[in-house]
Amino acid sequence: MTQFKPLTLEEGKYLVKLARKSIEYYLEEGKLLPVPEDAPKRLTQLRYGAFVTLEIIPEERVVPEVRPQLRGCIGYITGVRNLVRDIIELAVYSATEDPRFPPVRRDELSRIIVEISILSKPELIEVKNPREYLDKVKIGEDGLMIEYGLYSGLLLPQVPVEYKWNVEQFLSELCIKAGLPPDMWLDRSVKIYKFKAQIFREKIPNGEVYERNLLEELRKHGKP
Repeated sequence: MTQFKPLTLEEGKYLVKLARKSIEYYLEEGKLLPVPEDAPKRLTQLRYGAFVTLEIIPEERVVPEVRPQLRGCIGYITGVRNLVRDIIELAVYSATEDPRFPPVRRDELSRIIVEISILSKPELIEVKNPREYLDKVKIGEDGLMIEYGLYSGLLLPQVPVEYKWNVEQFLSELCIKAGLPPDMWLDRSVKIYKFKAQIFREKIPNGEVYERNLLEELRKHGKP
């Protein structure tokens, strides 16, 4: 798979701030934010898959030691329109339409951290024996998507890093996400795809935006 890094840090910062602004606008006005006139032209032309993830710090006291909890995550595997339009929509959908959570309230925004993931095109992992997946999937580099009949599921590359999974755990959790038995990845009729993601995140709610380096996070906390 070719290296995937389509955005500059400044472009990533713009999209994260746009996602937050989109949520604020929707909670205030009840409609989607219009595309800003100052939107970088390149971002209005790029079409990539994208996810917006919202995490909430479970205490009023915002400190780095408090681990945030998932509050919403919705995305497109491939781009629908362009990154600006898609991020505006996905931010609102993540805040209001993730079926796992009630809609985000305005009073929660001061405790919510916004993260966006820009995805490369998923590529089928070709194997003769499913156990080859254990060597072909790299923690800290790959996100995964599974397809089996009407079942499908996706996990972003940061997920196994955050939960300290090894490759086999990653594959099992991917199956569970799709509503399949955890060992379904061993079935030869299953299709598994991998993709790269460029991830931009607020350090604290509405704070400085940085680009995550998952391999560095692995080195810091120890590889699974």
